[in-house]
Amino acid sequence: MKNIFNIKNEQDFLEVSLSAFTFQYHQVEVYRKFVDYLNINPESVDSLDKIPFLPIEMFKNHKVLNKDISSELYFQSSGTTMMNLSKHYIADESIYQDSIVNSFEQFIGRPEDFIFLGLLPSYLERKNSSLIYMVDYLMKLSGKKENGYFLYNHEDLLHLLNLLKDKKVILFGVSFALLDFLDYYHQSNQYLERSETLIVIETGGMKGRKEEMTKGELLKILQNGFGTDKIFSEYSMTELLSQAYSLGNNEYQCPGWMKILIRNTEDPFSYEKEGRTGAINIIDLANINSCSFIATQDLGKIEKDKFQVLGRIDHSDIRGCSLLVS
Repeated sequence: MKNIFNIKNEQDFLEVSLSAFTFQYHQVEVYRKFVDYLNINPESVDSLDKIPFLPIEMFKNHKVLNKDISSELYFQSSGTTMMNLSKHYIADESIYQDSIVNSFEQFIGRPEDFIFLGLLPSYLERKNSSLIYMVDYLMKLSGKKENGYFLYNHEDLLHLLNLLKDKKVILFGVSFALLDFLDYYHQSNQYLERSETLIVIETGGMKGRKEEMTKGELLKILQNGFGTDKIFSEYSMTELLSQAYSLGNNEYQCPGWMKILIRNTEDPFSYEKEGRTGAINIIDLANINSCSFIATQDLGKIEKDKFQVLGRIDHSDIRGCSLLVS
């Protein structure tokens, strides 16, 4: 199989995707059973739209992993201890590390050029977060003494941001925590100095912590509050080893080894045309030892070479999917 980070065009992507499908059909037991359940002949799969996409819920109840590999490392989704959480077992950390670096460099720059700050309280407070692993790795590559995380110590973060206003700083923040930080310094009558070099990367994550708002509304509040035009977004999840980035306006781009398809919410085996809203299917070729073909519960649409994330599926509207996650 070709090196996924050397994919140059659609033909390369198709060839590697079909090779990954064949490999995972034979090596990942839950995926093979899923394909067989659908009565799909794997030899008939010769295009991306014929590849079966594993419902993301499978990671909650099954170990999605190459049967010839054992792994102690896994990433786990967020939620309470009463919930059934997704687990994504990682057979080869180096693939995730390479994916992190290659995607970051493609869309943002060299990690060595930045100071990394993390305002990720809900992720720091639990174990096995893929997001914390990613930010940790970027901090390691950066090697800057100012790198660090913040829980709810907003005063310290405000002081450091003002101190570093002329430095190239990236602040990774979960959405509700970024809004909490802005509320803090407005209510305390303190001042955040405008920085031309600060990049804020919001990672999503309201989940009932604050009043829901559109992505556009969120980005506008952050832009005004932080005094910077550089409000970016990162899109990934526990079940993936790759990240898409938006450099503004909720318009995400995938690296060369990742692709988004938009499926019809009433028929999981048909796809929407460009510009039409549907459910997001993801091809992540970095997931070679688990499953590269994931059917998510996110809504989105594709416009040219970018995609938008528009919310979550209302399960009362789903047709044709219930049997696939039993």
